[in-house]
Amino acid sequence: MVWCKYSLFQPLKRSIQTPEGVRRFVVSELQKRVQFQVIYEASDGFGSVRQAEELQPDWILLDIGLPGVNGIEAARRIREVSPNSKVVFVSQESSRDVVQEALSIGAQGYLLKSDGELLFAVDAVLQGKQFVSAALPTSNTAPAPIRRRS
Repeated sequence: MVWCKYSLFQPLKRSIQTPEGVRRFVVSELQKRVQFQVIYEASDGFGSVRQAEELQPDWILLDIGLPGVNGIEAARRIREVSPNSKVVFVSQESSRDVVQEALSIGAQGYLLKSDGELLFAVDAVLQGKQFVSAALPTSNTAPAPIRRRS
């Protein structure tokens, strides 16, 4: 998980929680933007919630499959302790039920790890829009999220 702060004038702090290889890749992608500053990387859901409460980042990247407390439960708890932090899931989980649950608890984005549109997704979320990978199913009754195809 990466915790981030975002500002047009100051570096953005962020946090990412994913397996080590993916986490390193995500951090390297995010560091391409000077306005993003990684402030913490957690290795489990409990650490994610603790650091969200302490650091109050502007946005947080979470994986669904976190050890300890899964990403969905971690996001629920994070919404309580850091209500202004935007949550974006980066996961390989693509079932409709999981995507809908993630969005229903207040996540602003859901990106497949294989999608390759991390920066586009984060930009959309920071602009106040919801982002969902184009390959993912969403509810027919929800407002249409931002989707992009390469």
